[in-house]
Amino acid sequence: MNLTLLKRRFLKAFSFKASCAQLRQEALVFVAIGELANSIAQPSPNGISYRETTSDLSMTTESAALTAPFKSGFSPIIKSLAYPLGQFVLPRYFKHIEILGQEHIPRSGATILAPTHRSRWDPMLVPYIAGPYVTGRDIRFMTSQNEMKGIQGWIVRRLGGFPVDTDNPSVATFKFSIDLLVRGEMLGIFPEGNIFRDHELHPLKKGLTRIAVQAHSAAPDRDIKVIPIHFQYSDLPPHMGSSVKILIDQPLLASSYAGKSNRKAAEAMHQDLEASLHKLIAKVN
Repeated sequence: MNLTLLKRRFLKAFSFKASCAQLRQEALVFVAIGELANSIAQPSPNGISYRETTSDLSMTTESAALTAPFKSGFSPIIKSLAYPLGQFVLPRYFKHIEILGQEHIPRSGATILAPTHRSRWDPMLVPYIAGPYVTGRDIRFMTSQNEMKGIQGWIVRRLGGFPVDTDNPSVATFKFSIDLLVRGEMLGIFPEGNIFRDHELHPLKKGLTRIAVQAHSAAPDRDIKVIPIHFQYSDLPPHMGSSVKILIDQPLLASSYAGKSNRKAAEAMHQDLEASLHKLIAKVN
């Protein structure tokens, strides 16, 4: 065989094996990301930024600064792996992804995404429908502290997530989420607080609407938007080849509840969020 041809074939085979190895590494990262949420409820502290100097981090840009005391921020390296990987994997894992009401996702302004929680795929589908490729925005997930351990927690923190004790959320956690909204960021909070593998709406935690109302009270010029979202899978738990329908309702505006005390405004908003999610579920049941 011609030596040049043999060399070309060897290099091609070597390149293919290297690509497979790279894909395997990326898949491992994606699997770790995929484990990221079992229960997500409320938020975290006050927006003080600092440079992490420990040896396991090399974050040198302002966007990568971690936020004390939760050490949560965005790593350009992790983002550059996770978001493209999600865009590649999700349409291939699911037979069909149908999105209804995506126009209701704000491109700017203080926002809380409030999805039902049916699968561990939910925290990956939320950025798929509302993240950088759609809105140009990152999402700050409030994640159960039980899900913030090991490599999974390391990755989640570098994708903007931060822990919350769902049984006894701290005042610092509550204040931090308000601070993020005052800064105009987008939060992701699963109001049911846990995964429920059925097609029913489960009782919502009241922290989400308290956060929205108090953030609006702290910054009346920022009209906090709460976006009801429902995930309807063809199979629970979903598997490769399953389909998912994602329904998004019109925003609930915190300003609409002005004139009431914060407690009454939060309760009224809570009831409206519950009604909106019930309506979305009824459309597909």
